[in-house]
Amino acid sequence: MNPSTRPHGPDEPVPSCDHTSVGVLVRSPRGLLMFQRARPPWGIAPVAGHIDNHGSPEQAAVTETREEVGLHITRLQLVHTQWRPNPCRRTPRGPVGHQWSVFDAEASGTLQPSPRETRSPRWMTTGALQQAAQRTAAYAAGELRREDWEQAPGLEPVWCGLLSTLELIDLGQADLARIESAR
Repeated sequence: MNPSTRPHGPDEPVPSCDHTSVGVLVRSPRGLLMFQRARPPWGIAPVAGHIDNHGSPEQAAVTETREEVGLHITRLQLVHTQWRPNPCRRTPRGPVGHQWSVFDAEASGTLQPSPRETRSPRWMTTGALQQAAQRTAAYAAGELRREDWEQAPGLEPVWCGLLSTLELIDLGQADLARIESAR
């Protein structure tokens, strides 16, 4: 689960990591909006991104949602903040990890996924999230080949920890520790 060091095109500079990220759990009656990342780190995840120059975590959440899936936030509520030692594809400065601000949200508009950022957007029930988390645990335990993971990944590792903390999935401490150390 090593991150790529080249997130952009060959002529684009690789930005530095600002160690601050947002995640946006867009809800509907069909579940949470999730998608497969179009570039490393591989995995299924909700809308997420660095705060960068967006100003506040709230503004970053609104902007990332619009950029990644084309939706407009109609309700946004901070539900969790936590430092997670997750690597990213950006050039590191200082410790590896991010201060996460996770939001619960509702959105309007027509889903218009960014082909640069997303693949296979879908609404996932808690049961489907649990299955994706178990696939990540299997990969971390060495039960899946890297090629199989990249073709059909489970949850992005950082989201196993975050969604477990939010009690949206249930993974044991041993699985969470393996996922954390397998990066």
